[in-house]
Amino acid sequence: MIEVENLLVSHTAVADAAVVAAPHSKWGEVPVAYVTLKEGASTSETDLIEFVRNHLAHFKAPKAILFDDLPKTSTGKIQKFELRKRAQSILVERES
Repeated sequence: MIEVENLLVSHTAVADAAVVAAPHSKWGEVPVAYVTLKEGASTSETDLIEFVRNHLAHFKAPKAILFDDLPKTSTGKIQKFELRKRAQSILVERES
C-alpha cells in the first residue's frame, strides 16, 4: 500500500494520500485511497485510478478514492485506523 501512496503523492494534484484495506464481498479486501489535493488543484477519482493503473499492476489500483482531509495525530502521523472505519461503510454503500 505504501507503493500506491507514494505513486499518488507523485501526481501533480495530490498533496497527501493514505491507502487502507476495506472489506469487499467478492475479493475479501480491496484498497481504498484517501487523498488531499494541493491548494487550487483538481482531479477526479477516475483520473487518479487510471494514473495508478498506468504505473502499477491493475489489482493494486484503489477501488475507490475519497477526497478528504486525513485525520492525523498531534505529531502528524495519519490515523489509518480511522480511515479503515470510514472505508468499511463507504464500500458497503457502493456495492448496494
